[in-house]
Amino acid sequence: MRGKLMFLTGLAAGFVLGSRAGREKYEEIRANAQKLWEHPTVQEAAGVAQAQANKLYSEGKDKLQSSKLGEKLGTTHHDTSTDELLAPTDTLSGSGSKGSSSTL
Repeated sequence: MRGKLMFLTGLAAGFVLGSRAGREKYEEIRANAQKLWEHPTVQEAAGVAQAQANKLYSEGKDKLQSSKLGEKLGTTHHDTSTDELLAPTDTLSGSGSKGSSSTL
């Protein structure tokens, strides 16, 4: 019985210490990822990728609308307010507090 109690005590202590160390490392990785995402070169590349995605989406939509399949699906009378792709939400630039649960 004493051996089980010592094992559980050691397990609990290891969990607490490991959790703290893991949380600190997580915060360090998250801060580095946020710095990288905010870098002008990365933001420029993201803008270029977004523009290319919008262009490909528009071209594909136009091809579909002009095809027989598009005519059958009735995509020619589509609401154009949703035609542009939306930019992804920036989860890294959230509240910035250590208690936030933002994800990468």
